[in-house]
Amino acid sequence: MTMLSGDESGVEGPGLGIDPAQAGAAEEGAEEDPAERGAAGERPADAAMVVFLTEPVRRRAVEIAAMAMPGLAPGRVPARLRRFLKFSPVKRAKLARGDLAAALDSDAAFREGLAEILGATESPLVRSVNGHVAGEAVSPMADPVEVAALAYLLRPEGWRELLAVALEAVVEPPEAPAEAPAEAGAKRIGALEKENAKLRSALADQRTAAATLQEEVRRARRDLKDAEERASKTAGDLASERGRLKHVEAERRAERRRLESEVESLRAGLERARKADRDNERLASSRLWLLMETLSGTATGLRRELGLEPVEERPADYVAEQYCAEPEERPFEGSRGLEQTDPQRLDHLLALPNPHLIVDGYNVTISAWGETLTLEQQRNRLVQGLGAVAAQTNAEITVVFDGADAVFGAKPFARGVRVLFSAKGQIADDVVVELAEAEPEGRPVVVVSSDQEVAMRSRREGAYPVPSPLLVRWLQR
Repeated sequence: MTMLSGDESGVEGPGLGIDPAQAGAAEEGAEEDPAERGAAGERPADAAMVVFLTEPVRRRAVEIAAMAMPGLAPGRVPARLRRFLKFSPVKRAKLARGDLAAALDSDAAFREGLAEILGATESPLVRSVNGHVAGEAVSPMADPVEVAALAYLLRPEGWRELLAVALEAVVEPPEAPAEAPAEAGAKRIGALEKENAKLRSALADQRTAAATLQEEVRRARRDLKDAEERASKTAGDLASERGRLKHVEAERRAERRRLESEVESLRAGLERARKADRDNERLASSRLWLLMETLSGTATGLRRELGLEPVEERPADYVAEQYCAEPEERPFEGSRGLEQTDPQRLDHLLALPNPHLIVDGYNVTISAWGETLTLEQQRNRLVQGLGAVAAQTNAEITVVFDGADAVFGAKPFARGVRVLFSAKGQIADDVVVELAEAEPEGRPVVVVSSDQEVAMRSRREGAYPVPSPLLVRWLQR
């Protein structure tokens, strides 16, 4: 048996159920009932006596006090125990066991407050412990440890007798018999030898592992050294490459500056050349204008000196009077045309100043539309096409048809186009050549005919022979 003090603790047991609400009500009732406080004050003689408890009883008393302590008002809890109020009962019993045991032994007011909290519970064991003197006996099946702890905490009348009876029923665990020193030493030596063997084996394993780690460290150091050497070599190569790139960049920039300088020089030269060309062009234009003005003035002076008056008739009109007549018969089909050439040639010829376009009529129409149109339709189509040419250019246009056969239908007409028919005994080829011969030397004359003889004779007269298909293609554009 021991006195109620020390540092032991336990867990909550099943024999005591404490409701915090009931505990609070009991606390309030305790504060309002002075009779009970007076009755509690009549126990100083009991409290002064030393009570010895067995270890299980003491531990259970601390556990019950830890469970009931939150039901007290904070002012009735000893100051050193208040910080444990927020803990759970198990944790409170474990951490505050020493202080709680000392408070139960020395603080009667604290113990009486716990007794009031416990007395307010509905536990049958608590009621039987509190009322065992009044005739309510404690059940013999109750745990003597629980009964002894409650008797110590509640302290009803005659609690010492109840505590003594309960303590006698508490059976403490027997102590193990002591072994002989020699046997204990032998066992201890055997255990130490086994432990030593284990430690030696572990040491050997650790040494093996350490050797392996040392080898790995040496290998890692070699690898690190190789890596550092490679990194150093790479850094050197990188520095060399950077130097080379800087040199190349400097050369590139110098070359770029040189090229930019050359470009600027070429641009300046080009601008000077353009300016010189513009100046030369203006000078040439000025000279040409002065020359043309001089020639124009000279021509005007000659015309005035020679007394030349404007004439209404052209050389072709004289040829028409001599070699042409109104048609009385059908013309016969002329020769087929030659190979066609580029129509732009005719554009260039008609672009010459004051040209005269002479067309061998049937030579053109028969080669182009001889199989699809009548002679009258052919003449009309050709003359209308030449009328469009006259409207687009400043050329004098003459078309000559053969008059050997009778002509049916009206004579074709188009503004700006002279339409002629050869007289009886004359052919259009001769009229075309005579028209070319009648023009003054230097005037552009274009003869359209696929007849080789007409082309050759016209060329001798200074005219430009053009094949008939070229005119047809030119009209069809």
